[in-house]
Amino acid sequence: MTTQPEGLDLEVAEMTEEKSLRYRMEKDSIGTKEVPQDVYYGVQSLRAAENFRITGLAMHPEMINSLAYIKKAAAITNCGAGLLEERRARAIVQACDEIIDGKLHEYFIVDPIQGGAGTSLNMNANEVIANRAIELLGGKKGDYALVHPNDHVNCGQSTNDVIPTAGKMTVLRLMGRLKGELARLYEAFAEKSEEFDHIIKMGRTQMQDAVPIRLGQEFQAYADAVLRDMRRMDKAMDEMRTLNMGGTAIGTGINADEAYLRRIVPKLSEVSGMEFVQASDLIDATQNLSPFVVVSGAVKACAVTLSKISNDLRLMSSGPRTGFHEINLPARQNGSSIMPGKVNPVIPEVVNQVAFHVVGNDLTITMAAEAGQLELNAFEPIVFYSLFQSIDTLAYAVRTFVDNCVKGITANETHCRFLVESSVGIITAVCPHVGYQKAAEIAKQALQTGETVRSLILKEGLLTEEELGKILSPAGMTEPGISGKEYIKKDMEGDRM
Repeated sequence: MTTQPEGLDLEVAEMTEEKSLRYRMEKDSIGTKEVPQDVYYGVQSLRAAENFRITGLAMHPEMINSLAYIKKAAAITNCGAGLLEERRARAIVQACDEIIDGKLHEYFIVDPIQGGAGTSLNMNANEVIANRAIELLGGKKGDYALVHPNDHVNCGQSTNDVIPTAGKMTVLRLMGRLKGELARLYEAFAEKSEEFDHIIKMGRTQMQDAVPIRLGQEFQAYADAVLRDMRRMDKAMDEMRTLNMGGTAIGTGINADEAYLRRIVPKLSEVSGMEFVQASDLIDATQNLSPFVVVSGAVKACAVTLSKISNDLRLMSSGPRTGFHEINLPARQNGSSIMPGKVNPVIPEVVNQVAFHVVGNDLTITMAAEAGQLELNAFEPIVFYSLFQSIDTLAYAVRTFVDNCVKGITANETHCRFLVESSVGIITAVCPHVGYQKAAEIAKQALQTGETVRSLILKEGLLTEEELGKILSPAGMTEPGISGKEYIKKDMEGDRM
């Protein structure tokens, strides 16, 4: 028979007491688990954090705030329907307000990508709000008899109506920021359009000389493309305003009180300051994620537009000695660790890279929406992770595009004009005056000899200097609907007035 060393029982007792001061025991359907005593999350959040170590990133703060708005609206609605004691409801509302103010966010510990269609995130919110409400009522964290995460905070709700609603609220807020940055980009392009409107340059199709265009016209086209993307986003955002709140598990509204069902969406609109309507078919709205595909598509289309524009700016600024060198991009940083003096178009390049990422995210969102089965799509977490990322990164890319690139673009007017005069592309403007066959001969001769189209036409006496000057003027070559002959006639009539 062995005997315990003297004092061992006391040491074990002290260690047990110390551990009990640092941890509390919580229980769920899986079993019991130690939860750190001072944290606001509970056992279900902790299990999820251990199960889903995927991205290593925190939940998006706007998603956390959206959940708090939902839980606040639900508490007020349930209290009004007589389903939640006023004292509990007030504590839940105060806890939600603290979260909306940016507090307690560090206790949302589940990974953005998680199994379970967002149940872990919903329970993380329920537990944090419940434990803070318990404190406000004078209790200790984990005393769920005072405020229970499921029975009180989640009353009348399901993950399956809470999470998509929070996702839509978050998308609307993030899209508002993106549109604000795009509005700045539109204005920047429009200002450059006016600044560069008098500058004639060579237009190109399939990377070959085509016909002249004004640099201002190119920048106005960029502005109009951005505006069209913003309008497309407006239509997509409208789909985010239809919610399945009240549908609970699969859209049938099981466990939701009739009064709650009617009032929850108007109350959410009131507390969030956003306009929402309840879906006419809650089952459809619970099953299908197509509205998020629509939004992602609008974001992708915008990213494609911005990437194309970035490609143009990189081409037009290329060189500077051996490229197009029609415009200058602001020099932002050294371009090489080995080539002195080299400056790269880093801002358009980063816009390109963000666009590539957005396109990839759009495919992820598309496949996740397609993978839904029967009454629920379990893949909302990856949809939201990808969509929030796309919107955020594109907004940041647009911001640096405006501030560090577009506003500082300058034009090399003399060089642009030289390229126009040196190109055979201007023969198209002369064609109506000398005929297609003769124009083709002039173009061929210019290419063979290196002489300009202007000099060859004057040498052969096909047109006078004055006539050619008017035909090859910026307006004569670049105004839609005005042929060279019409322009000359109009100009001559103006001279006689």
